[in-house]
Amino acid sequence: MIYIDRSIYIQQILLGKRKKTKLIYNNRILYRDNIAKRSYLCLQHQQLGNESHDLKGTTANESKSKPASQPAAATGNGVKKPPNGTFKLALFGAVLGAVTGSVYTVYSRWTDIDSHKEHEHTPPKRVENMPAGVRITKRYVNPKDTSGLDIVLFQFQTCPFCCKVRAYLDYMGVSYSVVEVDAVLRQDIRWSVLKKVPMVLLRQRDGDGQYVQMVDSSAIISLIATYLHDKRTDILELAEFYPHISFFDDESKKKTDILNKYFVMYQDRAPKNVTKETEEIERKWRSWADDHLVHLISPNCYQSMEESLETFEWFSKAGEWDVHFPKWERNLMVYCGAVAMWGIAKMLKRRHALTDDVRSHMYDALDKWTTELKKRNTKFMGGKQPSLADLSVFGVLSSMEGCQTFKDCLQNTSIGKWFYDVKEIVEKNRGQLHRERIEGVVLPA
Repeated sequence: MIYIDRSIYIQQILLGKRKKTKLIYNNRILYRDNIAKRSYLCLQHQQLGNESHDLKGTTANESKSKPASQPAAATGNGVKKPPNGTFKLALFGAVLGAVTGSVYTVYSRWTDIDSHKEHEHTPPKRVENMPAGVRITKRYVNPKDTSGLDIVLFQFQTCPFCCKVRAYLDYMGVSYSVVEVDAVLRQDIRWSVLKKVPMVLLRQRDGDGQYVQMVDSSAIISLIATYLHDKRTDILELAEFYPHISFFDDESKKKTDILNKYFVMYQDRAPKNVTKETEEIERKWRSWADDHLVHLISPNCYQSMEESLETFEWFSKAGEWDVHFPKWERNLMVYCGAVAMWGIAKMLKRRHALTDDVRSHMYDALDKWTTELKKRNTKFMGGKQPSLADLSVFGVLSSMEGCQTFKDCLQNTSIGKWFYDVKEIVEKNRGQLHRERIEGVVLPA
């Protein structure tokens, strides 16, 4: 046994064939085995080098002659006693914390190399040629189209945001091609880094042949509306007004969005019937359609497994999945999609704080829209003709036109007249349908 002072000493005991080492302070065991053993060997080494202050030879009486409260003094050759256990623990914790923090920082930067960047602008991507393997499903061709645009829309037929884009293009009488994307496998957008729809490839027919790739339905509509208002600026240049921007939300999570997506860039050539007030109203309701109305669709259309399956059967019919996809792929989209969306609907219901009576939230939203129309005493929110706000709300609602939810809305709200008035104009202006691809059928050249 080695005494450091009256209250702290190191003891070695023999348990069977194994020798155990203890560091004892005030009759309490602080460390066992390896840590105490290293302290034991260290003290032994100090004793051998300092015979005049040999702790091992210190008698019990000499130890007792020292006041219990007196700290152990440095030996004559300047050797101090080792720090106590509490200090060691604190030092170990500080080092461990510093190492852990450093590792986490390096890991965070490695997983998101741009996480420190905020408000970073990324312009829309340009594509030199039509990607290989893209299969055009159908085209809407309007002989009266004077836009000069070549538009390819990648879509799900009944996606609310895709319906918005189609409603605008049809209303404007613009010709465009459609690629119907498999909602499960998404094979037709494998070429793209962005895996979301709607997505469009846009170019001017008399331009340099480059396409600009745009996502986000509101940004797509604003860009095309800006170009159709004034065609003097190349659409590739106009797309620069709608860059991706990064930011951090309230939970410090990095997000991206499209800058200016609700703005039509009239610059100094705004139409006479467009005022600052009408622009603000239009932007307000376009944003409402994206941020509120669209989030009510899934919890309503997929609130039960039965209704979810019924909804996907209608999706299959509306999107002509049995025509454009093999039977196995069509069934995969219907049954897997119905199960997946039934689960997602429950999650969205909690996220948006909806009650069990989800229909009431939809009715309230539609009543808010029709009440505003009555207040303005106009047929459409845009007056005599639909505005971008009208087309946005119409597009969102048209995505569930064949579902039980929409039938209930017609019976319990006054949305029907406005909806079918907009639909009549949209269908009247739409181009003629030309099918390009039917599964299992070879079309003539």
